[in-house]
Amino acid sequence: MKAIDIAFALLATVISVVGSAVASRITHAGLTIDVLGLVLAAGAGMALIARRRWPLVSLGTTTAFTTLYLTLNYPYGPVVFTFLAAVYAVGRYEPLSKSVPVAVVSWLVFSVHLLTNKSALPGLYGLIPVTGFVLIPLALGVIVRANREAFELARAEAIRERVSNERLRVAQEVHDVVGHGLAAIKMQADIALHLLTKKPEQAEIALKAISQTSTEALDELRATLTVVRGRAPAPGLGLLPDLTDRMSHAGVEVKLNVVGTQRDLPAAVNLAGYRVVQESLTNVLKHSSVKRATVRVGYEPGSVRIKVSNPSSGPVLPSAGFGIPGMRERVTALGGEFSAGPTEDGLFEVRATIPTDGDSQ
Repeated sequence: MKAIDIAFALLATVISVVGSAVASRITHAGLTIDVLGLVLAAGAGMALIARRRWPLVSLGTTTAFTTLYLTLNYPYGPVVFTFLAAVYAVGRYEPLSKSVPVAVVSWLVFSVHLLTNKSALPGLYGLIPVTGFVLIPLALGVIVRANREAFELARAEAIRERVSNERLRVAQEVHDVVGHGLAAIKMQADIALHLLTKKPEQAEIALKAISQTSTEALDELRATLTVVRGRAPAPGLGLLPDLTDRMSHAGVEVKLNVVGTQRDLPAAVNLAGYRVVQESLTNVLKHSSVKRATVRVGYEPGSVRIKVSNPSSGPVLPSAGFGIPGMRERVTALGGEFSAGPTEDGLFEVRATIPTDGDSQ
């Protein structure tokens, strides 16, 4: 039993006993109370100690004590409120399939006192307050239970949604890191295979590039997993020089142009901007026949603008993976704007504008 249950039952017992003794003195029906009456009043109160753990047992016990108390012609008083509390507990802690039948049985048993108690209303009129003693607390208990269940359901749904969103976020992060590294490794491996018999010394250079790229990809994957565990800051736009260097080693000529005063950005904005550039360059490495790209990052009041462009090598097929859809989702989730597609001057451009309201200026 919890301490609060014991304290509540003791308080109800004191009120029931003292209230019954006082009621016997002020009643106009000539009803008095003796030791047996006080014991029954105390028993009705103490039965509430189990009202949350075993509400059906609590109601059955309280109904028996209060019914016997009133049937023996002891006066109405706070003892009735122990019955109300027990009925409420059944509605609050038991399903309707159990609470309603038990409440009906308790109502029938409790109504027996109407036949003997002198202070009860005569005839069928006495059933009105007795019915209220059961119906009102039962309804309150059921309403509280329903509201509580609705709250728990909404909270569970919110937790499931957060878990699902976190899984998608982790999948996106792993895709960006691993996809970028594997694309670079594949490119270098193809070069090595092509040069292996004709120019072994050049193949050796490509193999060394593969080794370096794989090491860097593993390091970034470890860093990403560390970020997921909450132990380190996520990569941001400040690391673009390192990213462009890696892409250069992988075979993509990258020109980085930063416009405006570089400043600290919110972590989510910083990560989204970095991933947009990373994924765009990875797409150049995987899909473009011209391995050349220009990255422009513009720091503006209230936003950061990113543009990655490269010579277009034909129509862009719809992507079913994380690539362009993943970039768009990252940017729009932060309230930004995103576009990707060919331009009239023969380029393929990825554009992203991400608001930075509240960043450090």
